Amino acid sequence: MQEPDKILIVSEDPAAEDPSRLIQELTVELSDLYQDDGGANSFNPKDAAGARSIFVVARLDGKAIGCGSFRPFDVETAEVKRMYVAPEARRMGIGARILDKLESTAKEMGYQRLRLETGLKQPGAIALYETAGFSKVSCYGEYASNPLSVCFEKDLNLGVRRPGGAF
Repeated sequence: MQEPDKILIVSEDPAAEDPSRLIQELTVELSDLYQDDGGANSFNPKDAAGARSIFVVARLDGKAIGCGSFRPFDVETAEVKRMYVAPEARRMGIGARILDKLESTAKEMGYQRLRLETGLKQPGAIALYETAGFSKVSCYGEYASNPLSVCFEKDLNLGVRRPGGAF
């Protein structure tokens, strides 16, 4: 297992080669899991390149191994999109680090909360969000009628104690 401090998480253009590859890997994984289009139409890279948006890539020794983004949902809320860690890099805390970067950036941009959707067939993602202090909320928008969707929200103004006592 690699040391967590060898992981660099930086903002990148979501249309660049490595981010595009990561997004495609996630789409294929979701498609296989849910037997549908894998959410291919629920994310436009331009959304994560616009004002008050970000797309980040996690790199281990320079190799892109994970990503995440957010885009404006409303004036006070950002919607987290395209959280992904490559299978060979899972269980190393990378997803939590990506989420931490998204949260801190959202705060800097003046957002009050983060919102997201994931699927019931993704227990690892659900555990990540619950551990990070997200609470289940009613599904919204296109997800409201999907029985396999589960939605979460987090108030960025509340400190959340993580396992081990750290905030």
